[in-house]
Amino acid sequence: MDWLTWYNALEKPAWTPAPRTIGTIWQILYPVILVSFGFVFYRAWSGSVSWWIALPFAINLAANIAFTPIQFGLRNMPLAAADILVVWATIIWMVIAIWPSHRWVALAQGPYLVWVSIATVLQLSITWMNRGR
Repeated sequence: MDWLTWYNALEKPAWTPAPRTIGTIWQILYPVILVSFGFVFYRAWSGSVSWWIALPFAINLAANIAFTPIQFGLRNMPLAAADILVVWATIIWMVIAIWPSHRWVALAQGPYLVWVSIATVLQLSITWMNRGR
């Protein structure tokens, strides 16, 4: 069964956005993530920002990239729920870490944090609703 058929067969809250809406939101967020994360990694590489500040950005990027293969490849709902909690927590950590030196990067994470907060509640809800599967 393909991933969309599998996903559509899951029980979901009534407020679940359509897959197309979710895709559109990510298409908007990815350029912001690219620019802000790229800026932080460049600054860390050049030595003007500590690698400790870049660490939550790296963890977030790895967890964000891992989500789709975990959720739709492995179809492991509990692991996907744990992964998205890492994504959510590292956004908060990123904002706190970068705020003193580059506030615009911290502020740029606002839409990302809002969306991932919604996506986290959604993922936890879907995981709970399908716990017997």
